[in-house]
Order: sequence, then structure tokens, then C-alpha cells
Amino acid sequence: MKKDKKMFIFIEAVLGTMVLFLAFLMLREKNVDKSYQISVIVENADDTQWSAFKYGLKMAAEDKGAEMVMVSTGASLSQEEEKKLIEEEIKNGADGVIVQPVSGEDTQQMLKKVGNKAEIMLVDDILSGIEKFPVIQPDAYAIGKTLVEELLKDYGGNLEGKTLGILNGKEGLKSSAEKEKGFIEALQGTGAEIVWSDTQITENMPDVDFVIALDDNSLRAAGEMAAANNLHGAIVYGIGNSTQSVYYLDMGIAECLVIPDTFNVGYQSLTELVNKLEKAFYEYENQEISYTVMRKENMFSKENQEVIFTMSQ
Repeated sequence: MKKDKKMFIFIEAVLGTMVLFLAFLMLREKNVDKSYQISVIVENADDTQWSAFKYGLKMAAEDKGAEMVMVSTGASLSQEEEKKLIEEEIKNGADGVIVQPVSGEDTQQMLKKVGNKAEIMLVDDILSGIEKFPVIQPDAYAIGKTLVEELLKDYGGNLEGKTLGILNGKEGLKSSAEKEKGFIEALQGTGAEIVWSDTQITENMPDVDFVIALDDNSLRAAGEMAAANNLHGAIVYGIGNSTQSVYYLDMGIAECLVIPDTFNVGYQSLTELVNKLEKAFYEYENQEISYTVMRKENMFSKENQEVIFTMSQ
């Protein structure tokens, strides 16, 4: 009788172990098959500068079997508005949020707080730095430096006596500061002089030989001014990632564009975020995001046509 009781206990233990094992397998399978919801919050989300980025997000969502929600936002976001949007998305079931952070004193603290409720991925960071969160973005310093290299190519390596105005519309973001730093440091020793640097361009700006636009909004603003003959002959070089920027290049209003691969920023951001959600101990991979130098004469190369295609989606 004692022997039968031991056997019964042994069988019970084996069955209990099997039940736990099956439950573990079912839970694991459920997690693998789960369709994660990823929300994306960037400033002025409906603007065409985000077209390639959104296309990259869409392609990654299809490849990873995730649901992607692009949150509609206005032309500018305050820190409080962004915080409210992130919290609303998490409340509505977002497992992860891709964010373009709004610069402010409490940005890092705010992101840390919401980061306890959902995975956070950044597509830019603020000047104070946000070490806790992964950021996927092109090498801003290298892009700024490339603009000087293109200028030097066009003028035989000599910019002696040339004057420049720098237009940089994004304050408080690390990428904006890095682009400007890369440009200014590469310009040293070339003989060129920076006459003005501002976030907006007006007809009252002092005349210069070149206007250097360090983001897509700035490029479009400079292009619009040049098209109306309000730049007094200044030649536009800059950074752009919208079809409007390419239009100004095609029309000869802009001389040269450096185009960050924002398609890949979107694709890799969502892919990495879902990878992290799928595997708790996943280590984010460093992503090298490329950029393209485009001029009117090479617009119709195969590579550049692919770049333009992503912008038009």
C-alpha cells in the first residue's frame, strides 16, 4: 500500500511537471505569435518630410507582423503635448512607442517615466542626451561635413572670400547641433566667412554667396525664397528628404542635396523595437544609417530613383 502511494505521488508529480511545461510552451507560443502595437509620435507627422520614414515603418511592420499607428500631430509639439500623446497611446494598448523627443528640461525624466510602461525608441535625441533609450539616426556630424566637401568640389577646393548664411530650423536637438558643428569645423581654413546663422530666413538677411540649409524645412524655406528671387543670387546647398526639396534641386534652385536615409530610420526603428519586445534580453544593435549626395545631373541614377521613390510613398 505504501508502495502504491509513492507511485501515485510520483505520477502526480510527473503530470504536474508536464502541465507546467505545456503551459510554458503555450505561453511562449502566444508571445511569439503576438502582434505588437507600435505607435509613432513625431512633430508635424503629416508633413512630406516623413514620407520615406513612414514607408520604412510600414514595410517593417509588415515584415515583423506588427501593427503600426502613426499619431497625427500639429506643426509643433510642446513637451506636455508629447507626454500626453505618449501616455494616451500606451493606455490604448501600445507595446512600444517611437518618438522624436521635444527638447525641454524634463524630457529625460518624462521618457524614463513612460518607459516603465512601454518600450521607447527615439529617432533623435536632445542636447542634454538621453542615455537610457536607443536612438536610430544618421551621422549628423558627417552630413554637415559632407556639405562643405561638396562646396569645395564645386569651387576647386578654394572658398576664399565666399560668404555663407546657415539656416538651421531645429533648436534643442542633438542632430541639429551636430550637423552645424560638422559643417563649421569642416569649413575652417577654407577662407569662407559665415555672415549669419539663424532658424528662419527673411528678405532682410544680409546678402551672401551661399545659403546652407541644415534640415528639410530650412531647405524648403530657402528654396521658396530663391524661387521668388529673394536670395539675391545666393546658391542653396542643404539637407533635404522630401519631394519638395528634390523639386528645388530639379529646377536648379538648389545646387546640391544631402539626403539622409529616413526610410531605413523608420524600418530599423520598428524592427529593433519589435525584436526587443519579442526577446526580453535582446540587445539593441547599433544601426549605421547612410545618406546620399544628390545633384541634378545624377537624379536619374538607379540609386537616386530608389531614394526618390521612398519619398513619394
